[in-house]
Amino acid sequence: MTSHRDLKKHLRKEALGRRDALDEFWRVEIALEMAETARDQIAVDPGQIVSGFWPMRSEVDVRPLMFALREKGARLCLPAILDKSTIVFRELVRGAPMVDMGFGTVGPHEEAAVLDPALMLVPLAAFDGRGHRIGYGAGYYDRAIAKLTDKGQPPRLIGIAFDCQEVAQVPDENHDVVIPEILTESGLRRFVPQL
Repeated sequence: MTSHRDLKKHLRKEALGRRDALDEFWRVEIALEMAETARDQIAVDPGQIVSGFWPMRSEVDVRPLMFALREKGARLCLPAILDKSTIVFRELVRGAPMVDMGFGTVGPHEEAAVLDPALMLVPLAAFDGRGHRIGYGAGYYDRAIAKLTDKGQPPRLIGIAFDCQEVAQVPDENHDVVIPEILTESGLRRFVPQL
C-alpha cells in the first residue's frame, strides 16, 4: 500500500518534470500573459498587502504579475525563511536591498517591514481540479496560512502554476489547505469547495 506521502512525492516529481520540460522562452511569454490576466481579473484594494514569491527553477515568474497588482495599489511582500519551519513576509520596496534566501531565491533584507498578506500568490508543485495542492514538501505555506487564519486574518489564496502541473487527484490529508483559485496560462480558475 502506497502512503499519501509517497504518492504525493511521486505526483510532485512527475508534475515538476513536465514543468521543467517547458520551453523557457514560452514560460516568459506566459508570465507576461498571466500578468495581464491578473490585471484584468484580480481585484485589489489600495494598500492591500499581497505576497508573491521570487521564482526558482522553472516556476512561473510572478514578478510581472506582482508588478501589475502593485500598479493597482497593492503593497507587495515576499516570503523570508526564518528557520526550518517558519516563513514571514517582508515588504518588497523599490530600491531596498535583497538577500539570498536559499533554495535559489532572494527576498527583502531583514530590516524590511514584516507584513500579514491579505492575498497570497502561492507557489505549488502540483494541483488537482478541486484546488488541492502539493507544495514542495516543507510545509512553510501551510503553516503561514494557518497562522494568519488563527489570527482571524485568513488570506485570499491564489495558486500559481502551469496547466501541465495539474494531476488527476491529490491525496487528501487533514492538514491540507485547499486553494480556491489557481491562475495558469488558461486563466483564473475558481474551485467550488467540496462538502
